[in-house]
Amino acid sequence: MSTSASAVRLSGVVPPLVTPLTASYDVDTASLVRLVSHQLAGGVSGVFVLGTSGEGTFLTDEQRRTVLEVVVGEVAGQVPVLAGAIDTSTARAGAHVVAALKAGVDGVVATAPFYAATHPAEISLHFERLASVADGVPLYAYDIPPRIGGTKLPSSLLISLGERGVIAGVKDSSGQETSLRRLVLDRAAAGLDGFAVMTGSELTVDSALGFGVDGVVPGLGNVDPAGYVRIFDAVAAGDFAAARSEQNRLFRLFEVVDVADRGRMGASSAALGAFKAALFLLGVIECPLTAYPSIPLDDDEIARIGSLLARAGLL
Repeated sequence: MSTSASAVRLSGVVPPLVTPLTASYDVDTASLVRLVSHQLAGGVSGVFVLGTSGEGTFLTDEQRRTVLEVVVGEVAGQVPVLAGAIDTSTARAGAHVVAALKAGVDGVVATAPFYAATHPAEISLHFERLASVADGVPLYAYDIPPRIGGTKLPSSLLISLGERGVIAGVKDSSGQETSLRRLVLDRAAAGLDGFAVMTGSELTVDSALGFGVDGVVPGLGNVDPAGYVRIFDAVAAGDFAAARSEQNRLFRLFEVVDVADRGRMGASSAALGAFKAALFLLGVIECPLTAYPSIPLDDDEIARIGSLLARAGLL
């Protein structure tokens, strides 16, 4: 794997796809095909499966293989397909890498190992081992502190891994805009022209693109991929007013994650359930169920999602 100036740097809008489920909690392959078509029609630059939005850590290995096979087959090389290789240990994540490569993905994405407390030196070894398993297919680090015991991947570690050709970039879902901006500056100082910096925040895409990130991996992009593409294209054209206007519309649409009653479910269930409910109302997926142990939205909450979709001009 190379992060040299000749490498093609990941950029644009790469939504992290949800995994549609049937009423019996199997992967709904027909809905997954429609979801891929929805993304491609929206003009995305790539798709990311089996991440947080894809409930990758909740699925069985067989379900994961189904997702990989369906998405890689449906995309058919039109855009890159990235797959999450997220698990508690290097060995388990490595097995996911092997399965993803067998399915024909274009890149793999991994967090630091979690559950056990790890030292930065051990995190470095984790990514080094996964890169060796990936055998030349780009590996991207996924910086999401709340999901890995609060561990933030420091810019110095990410840049070091990039300089050594271990990772090809990072998806930053830390929500820490100052550290994200520092990473962009540190990348430039290191001359890592092929190293991708992608934000995972749905709410600050216009400003992040303005200070130099390469693109966005937005969970809300499942619902409105074209909206995020419009932001990316507007910033690229220097039309920051148009980008701000579209970001403001999506900022309000993101209120779907606040609809569910947090007294009966966790924040992750509320957000993912909202995305699935929206896709259900748009006719993209057949069923808004989330994987166990997540609690799905009820009928009243789904109806409120519909009103927000209408306000955003999507219904």
